[in-house]
Amino acid sequence: MKVLADPLRMRIVSLLARETLCTTHLMEETGARQTNLSNHLRLLREAGVVETEPCGRFTYYRLRPEALESLSEGLSELAATARSTDAAQNRRAC
Repeated sequence: MKVLADPLRMRIVSLLARETLCTTHLMEETGARQTNLSNHLRLLREAGVVETEPCGRFTYYRLRPEALESLSEGLSELAATARSTDAAQNRRAC
């Protein structure tokens, strides 16, 4: 979740949800500098959110939907637990 909290990384993920893009395309779309963009892409890659595909002298980035699905399932489970246990009413004594 932390990796998606950054606005630029979330913008990158949103763009990659529509199509596979290289760094040049992502620079054009986001207005970010290449060094900054590369750092964000590295974090996304290390977190397993995106994967790379070399193509000549370019590297293309593709979103891994299963990573987002896994996160979504985890959050849904937490929400279901909070609903089923009525967490708002459960309070430990101090």
